Amino acid sequence: MSVTGPHCSISGTPSAACLPMPAKPVPLFLNPVAGRGRAGRTAAAISSLLANHGAETTLIESTCTGDLERRVFEYASNEKGPIIVAGGDGSVHEAANGILSAGHHTPLGLVPIGTGNDFAKACGISLEWETAASLLAGRIADCVPGRLIDVGRMNGRFFANGAGIGFDAKINRIARKYRWRIGDLVYLVAVLEGLWDGVITPAVVMRHDGEEYRGRITLASISNGAWAGGMFYIAPMAENDDGHLDLVAVAPVSRCQVLALLPKLIKGTHIDEAGISCRRIESFELVAEAPLPSHLDGEDQPLQKEFCIEVLPGALSLI
Repeated sequence: MSVTGPHCSISGTPSAACLPMPAKPVPLFLNPVAGRGRAGRTAAAISSLLANHGAETTLIESTCTGDLERRVFEYASNEKGPIIVAGGDGSVHEAANGILSAGHHTPLGLVPIGTGNDFAKACGISLEWETAASLLAGRIADCVPGRLIDVGRMNGRFFANGAGIGFDAKINRIARKYRWRIGDLVYLVAVLEGLWDGVITPAVVMRHDGEEYRGRITLASISNGAWAGGMFYIAPMAENDDGHLDLVAVAPVSRCQVLALLPKLIKGTHIDEAGISCRRIESFELVAEAPLPSHLDGEDQPLQKEFCIEVLPGALSLI
């Protein structure tokens, strides 16, 4: 299996129609609590920097979970032209669901200012928000075409970067309760806490592309982008513009085995380890004998027993 790095460079060959120069300010949707509150503290600076580089914006701050998605949906349903989102993977998740639920190819620009910024890394967007914002403003002002990237869908909800079922979703839930400003390390702390409760799921049935597995697992990660949890290079083969998703499934392992795998998961050298299977897939189903935790783009989902996942090639236009 070949291993490659991120493959969604903004400067690559354009595959979407050229953006018309906005006739009015571009809506800047911002989640003020993203990045442990960093987005809210820098909102004015983001708006100013975008304007200084040619993109006038109207700031729209979300007020609670789901508000950004609702506001993006309303805008995409009634207006044409691009939008900008300032936030992390959760903000991207809500924006993607708002855009795709509206049924339009509303172009999305991102200023990454979250905790993990996995989607930004997968798309080759600078993690320095000042650099990302200035380059984005220039692309909007210069009518640079958007690039079409794939999106996944699980049980009716869309995900831009990845879905997780089992232990990775469990540690994601733990990480979200911390308010420490320690960046990606919050996920590592969550792993250590999550080990105490055990790492193996109830029995499941997994089906994908004609294959079937029955038994227990530690986790199933379905990736559109290569990173998860900010620091884990979980699917180094993943490319979010290839029309496929990448499944990384981990067989039942002990707590000690999880600890041994951690540095390899960070480096992306776990792919050939015993008990880990990797498949390029277009669809995936999992049925568990008891409800399991799951996440989409790092956003916790209700406990569920059945999961149905598919890829939607080229569904999202990224500026």
